[in-house]
Formats: sequence, C-alpha cells, structure tokens
Amino acid sequence: MVWASGWRLASAVSNAGALGLLGSGSMYPDVLREHIRRCREATGKPFGVNVPLLYPSIEQLMAVIMEEGVKIVFTSAGNPAAWTGILKEKGITVVHVVSSSKFARKAEEAGCDAVVAEGFEAGGHNGREETTTLVLVPAVRQAVQVPVIAAGGIATGRQMMAAMVLGADGVQVGTRFVASEEASSHEAFKQAVLAAGEGDTQLSLKKLAPVRLLKNPFYQLVTEAEARGATVAELKELLGRARAKKGMFEGDMENGELEIGQVSCLVKNMLPAAEIVRNFREEFTRAVQHPFI
Repeated sequence: MVWASGWRLASAVSNAGALGLLGSGSMYPDVLREHIRRCREATGKPFGVNVPLLYPSIEQLMAVIMEEGVKIVFTSAGNPAAWTGILKEKGITVVHVVSSSKFARKAEEAGCDAVVAEGFEAGGHNGREETTTLVLVPAVRQAVQVPVIAAGGIATGRQMMAAMVLGADGVQVGTRFVASEEASSHEAFKQAVLAAGEGDTQLSLKKLAPVRLLKNPFYQLVTEAEARGATVAELKELLGRARAKKGMFEGDMENGELEIGQVSCLVKNMLPAAEIVRNFREEFTRAVQHPFI
C-alpha cells in the first residue's frame, strides 16, 4: 500500500471497526512521524504501521515507531528476527507477512504474534514461490500455532469467508482500499485500478524483488528487458529511482510503476473506506448464512 495508505485512510478504516495500517514504505522518517500523529488525532481506535524491513532507512523508521508509542507493527520483506524482539520489548504487537509455510515458521520462532499468509495474487512485492492464497493459507495454518491472517486476492466479504474456511483467523486487504476516497494514491491510478480486467496484472522483476504490476508502457519495457535476458544491474537502471511514486502518487500512467493485485478486476467503484468495511461485514454475514448462493 505504498503511496496509498496515509493517515486519512488508516484512521478511516480504524474508525469503521477494522485495523487501519499506515504504509511506511513510501515515507521518510519525519513524514511517518507526522502521519502517526495525525492518525492518532483522527481516531481513538487501534491502528498500526506496516514496515518493509529491507528499506534503507529502517532504523530511523523503527525509532520513530517506538518513540511515538505505536502499538501494532506489521513487518514484511525481510528477516523478522532482526526487529521482532526489539519491538516486543517495547510492548508492541508484531505481525510478519510471509509467502510460504517455511517463512511462517521462522516468523513464529522469531516471536511474532501472528503471520500474514500472502498469496501471489497480491499486489506489490510478492513471494518468489508464486503460491496462491488458496494453497498458502491452509499450508501456513498447518505449520504454525499463532493466528494466521490471509492476504492476496481478497476484496469481498465472500472471499473473506472463504479465507476463514481455509483456516485464516482474519484477512488483510490492500487493493480494494486503493480505490477508496481516502487513499492518497493519484486519481489517475485509482481510475486505472477500477478499469482493470482479468489478466491486466502480472508478477514481474523476479530477478530483483518480485512485484505485481498493472500492465502499462513501463511494464512492457520491463517485460522486453527480461525477455532479452537483462542483468540485475540493467533492471535496476530501468527501474531507477521513485518509479513507484511517479506512477501511483504522481499519476504518470505511462512511465510509472503501478503496483496492484489481481483482484482489481473485481473492484468497480470508488467508495469511502467506511463503506468498504461495512460491505465486507455485510457480505461476510450473508455468505455465512447462505454459503451456496
């Protein structure tokens, strides 16, 4: 949820009864501090921060999180053993995002309070294993004792129920909230998400860090480079700096990197975050009561 989940979206989700998360992957430490404080002003409900562990300013981001008294941290893209113990010493609940049962066990061993089993349908950075949510969730459920949160390909209450039937204790949702009124992503990107159909996203850049992209001219450049056997260095040069910001935040639909999940093909309207949460709850309830309709 880089460039999408700032304090407006996170606080709106929390106020609606779910757990809002600030996406710190697109924030400098001082920006994260501002978003934490503004989120706290906007909601009296719990909220958390998602932190990609491989980001270069990780130490400064973690310092801000601990100084500001954040109570819940979701970590991803790195070794959970590096920070889980430190965060838990501060009384912080730690949840780690995993793409396999192997990494789920490592997260549990590191002391994580829960894991997010994220299938390769998900948008943004993804696992190299390409394990789908339908397979990953029950595999992780069998592998660990801590709570399991399903992610990847979930945009409706019926999909939420399906994840729980597979063994999940809850769900994490990204793509559906990109197309929300409070998301900080550019309007052009939001409209591109609403217009996406089946097959309009693809997992790319596997030589670097696998990421699911919405197909656009930049995606085509990546595809052509990979087809001719581009090296890691060449792909890094193509990716350049701030490519994701250019697309998702600044609205350059031609040259920007557009990270979004497969389930974008089911997202067809822009809604307030509170209505999205309410729809999840109502659809889930109906699905439980009438599972075969």
